[in-house]
Parts: sequence; C-alpha cells; structure tokens
Amino acid sequence: MTSPSPSPSPDFALAVHVDYPAWVADVVAWETRYRTDEERMRLAIALSRENVERGTGGPFGAAIFERDSGRLVAVGMNSVVRLHNCTLHGEMVAFMMAQRRLGSFTLNAPHLPAHELVTSCEPCAMCLGATLWSGVRRLVFGATREDAAKLEFDEGPVFPESYRYLEARGIEIVRGMLHEEAAAVLERYRALNGAIYNG
Repeated sequence: MTSPSPSPSPDFALAVHVDYPAWVADVVAWETRYRTDEERMRLAIALSRENVERGTGGPFGAAIFERDSGRLVAVGMNSVVRLHNCTLHGEMVAFMMAQRRLGSFTLNAPHLPAHELVTSCEPCAMCLGATLWSGVRRLVFGATREDAAKLEFDEGPVFPESYRYLEARGIEIVRGMLHEEAAAVLERYRALNGAIYNG
C-alpha cells in the first residue's frame, strides 16, 4: 500500500509572484501616448536593452498598448533567470501584467478597446501561442528568430503556417520594425556572454 504524498510544509508558499525589476519605474513613461509603431517599438527595445545592461534578464522586451490611442497598458521583459521560471518571457510577462491591470483574462473583451503586442524580437512558439489566446488584435516585432538563433536561443516550432493561423483569426502581423536597433541588443547580450536558458 502506497502512503499518501506528504502535505506541503505550512511555511512553504504555494504561490508564483511576478514583478518588474526596480528600474522599470525609471525607464517607462506610463502617461505617454505612443502614437506610432516606431515609438512603441523603441519602448520595447529600451526594455530589452535595460534588462541586459542592468543584468536582470535576457535581451527581450515587450509592451501592450491600446491599438488606436497608443495608451501603454503594460510592459514585459524577460524574467526567466531572475524569477526562476521558464515561462516568463518578455511577451508572457506583458500579457500577465496587462490582464491583471485590466481585470480580464482576455484583451479582446467586449468592453475593452483593441490591444496590440509590440515586442523587440519575433515571439517563440510559446509566446506566439499566447498571442492568440491573449486577445491582442495586432503583433509587431523587431528582430527575427534568425537573429535569436545566432545566440543559440531555441525559438521552438514556429512555421509560416503559424502566422497564417493568427492572421486568419484577425491578428495583424507587422515584421521587422526597427530591426537593426532590436537586433543590436541581442548582439550586446552575446558580447556580455549572457546566459542562454533553453532548458
């Protein structure tokens, strides 16, 4: 007869805590209206760069905006190593924070304006799947999966069909926005011998 698994110790917190690094308060202008794709992408790239330079994570940053007004809803930066969680890519953190802030599991709820994800690098398989389920209506990315692969980041099974699937469901895709600026952060991370955390 197998004995039951022991219950967790009372002092063992069964919780996951996700937060921003302290520097976000100094870098993000929350009240700014980001009117253009370039302005929105520059914020995503700035998040990725600060994450590298301050040693708080990988070279990936993302932000969620109201598509039409340019209002910033949430930001995200790669927090895998900092928070010991393989799911905390920049896009995932941005989705979590946006949905928490708005009190909705979908950014496509009837009472909400349309939202978009702007990310410094093409999403991996996990983040691309989450893009569909998040409720955003538009995806804009800078650097490509090929840029990430140069650093030996494994972006997983993403195919042309993956993007066609999203587009068929009404999600607009914009590729290569400020590509060189976004890719330069990846190169900086490589020069600093940043950790590659594929698993």
